[in-house]
Amino acid sequence: MPAKGLNNPLPLDDQLCYAIYSAGMAIQRVYKPLLDELGLTYPQYLVLNILWREDNLTVGSIAERLALESSTLTPLLKRMEAAGLLRRTRNPANERQVVVGLTDKGRELRSRAGCLADALLSSSGQSPTHLNQINRDLSELRDAIYEHTGVWKSTA
Repeated sequence: MPAKGLNNPLPLDDQLCYAIYSAGMAIQRVYKPLLDELGLTYPQYLVLNILWREDNLTVGSIAERLALESSTLTPLLKRMEAAGLLRRTRNPANERQVVVGLTDKGRELRSRAGCLADALLSSSGQSPTHLNQINRDLSELRDAIYEHTGVWKSTA
């Protein structure tokens, strides 16, 4: 049996990154049927969630919040615009910027999307207090990693 050392990875179930990844997958599986009813994918839901809190943001601002490149986000936004959920317009003050705003259809989905949090509470068997603490802990971990690596910084 090889000695445990720097070159030997931990078993998968002992790796924090796997626990976070698999928990994320489990949550998305809970959300999927609800998002299907809303006609949304999970990434579309994330974009709408940002815009429900602050409408008319630049593509760059949304991309920054999601830790994505603008070029990665643009095709998603185009599909959402085609579905009538949002509109993209050039910023008159800076033609290089595209501003994203909700349509009435996009705004209407907000009241129907609250079921996601309820589904997570129900399916996890956890208390709202415990889930909020997990969220705070993971956000702190994410921010500490990004702070240390000099990469993306949360604007939340």
